[in-house]
Amino acid sequence: MAKRKGSSGDDRRLAIAEHAFERLKAADSPPTPRSFEVWFSVANGDVPALRDAVQSIVDTKGRVDEQDIEALFEAHIAPRSFAAHAERTSRGVLAEIDHVMEMIDLALGSSAKYGESLVSLTNDLSGTVDRNRIRDIVGALVLATREAAATNKTLDARLKETRNEISTLRETLEAVRIEALTDAVTGLANRKHFEEMLVKWIDQVSIVRQPMSLIMIDIDRFKHFNDTFGHLTGDQVLRLVGATMREKVKLKATIARFGGEEFAVILPDTTLDGARALAEAIRLGIMGRELIKRSTGESLGRVTVSCGVAQLTRGDTVATLLERADACLLLAKRTGRNRTVVESDVIQDDGELPEQAVA
Repeated sequence: MAKRKGSSGDDRRLAIAEHAFERLKAADSPPTPRSFEVWFSVANGDVPALRDAVQSIVDTKGRVDEQDIEALFEAHIAPRSFAAHAERTSRGVLAEIDHVMEMIDLALGSSAKYGESLVSLTNDLSGTVDRNRIRDIVGALVLATREAAATNKTLDARLKETRNEISTLRETLEAVRIEALTDAVTGLANRKHFEEMLVKWIDQVSIVRQPMSLIMIDIDRFKHFNDTFGHLTGDQVLRLVGATMREKVKLKATIARFGGEEFAVILPDTTLDGARALAEAIRLGIMGRELIKRSTGESLGRVTVSCGVAQLTRGDTVATLLERADACLLLAKRTGRNRTVVESDVIQDDGELPEQAVA
């Protein structure tokens, strides 16, 4: 069979794809669609900031791991995708508005013509008693009325069609917006959405003087799952943790994948004790589930997580609240894993966390 000759554009894209895959392997990046999209953009050179960010990571660490890929995608790829969809949707809305304006202009012209016809025919009627002439005037009036009615009917149909099309465009844009704020693997909020909501809730609860807590969660020995069973199994672990978190969190909370194997829960109107209880429920719920390899039915054991919990205090910023919750999480990891550490349990007399909690 003869090989189909591709276009020059296809050849160029193929060459970029091959180069992207070579760089992906050289950087020991996970072979996932999101990873390939990042490397394809790097190879294509259409996002200079992304290229520079990747080079900085390679120079520093020598490799670009899954957590790096997630951060690079959220920072450089997702915003461009959303902007492109938004631009296309906006153009569609503007085109529909132009069509509607044309129909309105047509209807206004038709109405003005109809009004002029009525005035003219009324004047004719007032000055004649000839039966034939009256019949002609009435016939002209009927014809003008039919024309006006037809125009209005066309406008009504076009307006209904446009309303449906704009509604569809709005739904598409909303779906794209949600996708831009959602982690592709777990379906939870991504880090961008998490950071936006954390700023929002800190501002809101500070005004109304309500408590707010933050839980940081990290999967124990996640690298072991990836290295032993592969990235697909690693994704299954991430989804298991995400699903358990959704089951346990019933409050008006924001559940997010913070990055890599780390998760976060923003808990407005929740005290430290309430957040501790929820963190423990999540930890025990995850530990109680057995991980099964879908392709073979083989048991891969159980997953455990470590949790750090902090409560918003007066004067806190996003950075300080995150720092305290992350310090508690780090202490949980360093003191045996599979446990919850709450800041009230470890704060020293001087108000500082112990050295074990400081990176």
